[in-house]
Amino acid sequence: MINADSAQVYADLRIISARPAAEDEARAPHRLYGYRDPAQPCSAADWAADARRAVAEAHEAGRLPVLAGGTGLYLRTLLDGIAPVPEIDPAIREAVRSFSAAHNHAALEREDPVAAARLRASDSTRVARALEVIRSTGRPIGEWQKQRTGGIGGEVELLPLLLLPPREWLYRNCDRRFEKMMSEEGVEEVRSLVARGLNPLLPAMRAIGVREIAAFLAGALTREQALEAGRTATRRYAKRQYTWFSRQPPADWPRLTEPLDAERLEPTLADWGRSLPGRGTCSSRS
Repeated sequence: MINADSAQVYADLRIISARPAAEDEARAPHRLYGYRDPAQPCSAADWAADARRAVAEAHEAGRLPVLAGGTGLYLRTLLDGIAPVPEIDPAIREAVRSFSAAHNHAALEREDPVAAARLRASDSTRVARALEVIRSTGRPIGEWQKQRTGGIGGEVELLPLLLLPPREWLYRNCDRRFEKMMSEEGVEEVRSLVARGLNPLLPAMRAIGVREIAAFLAGALTREQALEAGRTATRRYAKRQYTWFSRQPPADWPRLTEPLDAERLEPTLADWGRSLPGRGTCSSRS
């Protein structure tokens, strides 16, 4: 099992990121789960390089690598490759990331209006990336993205499965998931993370659950307010993921649209597994 979830790459966030339990990880080798310190951002390029190695190691060992996770950018980068943008000047990156998303989006409208038009002003990560690329390289990020290198899509037999359960079922489970995050163990994970004094703009610090529970610990939100804020954020993120995986992958990728309850899911997955033509690399959304 190879993780393709951008939150589950970080150590010390097992509950918050809903990583597989230790007993599940013991059933088969798991790679790229909890392997990055929260102080070290994991970009799509970073993850794709690590995933390429993990896939190759699985093949060399005679095992089937199964990619599981819902970070579409990670999966697309691994399969299709990434734009060969040169290393960003650290001083430029630090300067850009010291400002808010709204400030950076306004700057992007002046310096790269094409990128600004397609990015939401609230998308702090992508807005900052586009701004630091134009400032560091002198070329808009869109020009770089027309060139892609390093993808493995043409080198493997891909056996995809998209999990797209009914939205009502999905949202109910989103609510239950955040309630688990607010457990004593989840709150303690966030307490320990906040105590490190990390930059609040780091991806791990902006993960769903971290912001809401940190606000609760700081006294800015009551427990019920944190629960409601977390439920709302989780549902919104799930909606974006659902839309992306409904529209972006090729139309011939199989879609599983049933509720993901174990008693119904296992027979369906067994039937799907029997239909697979030999050994390949599987990618699924969870």
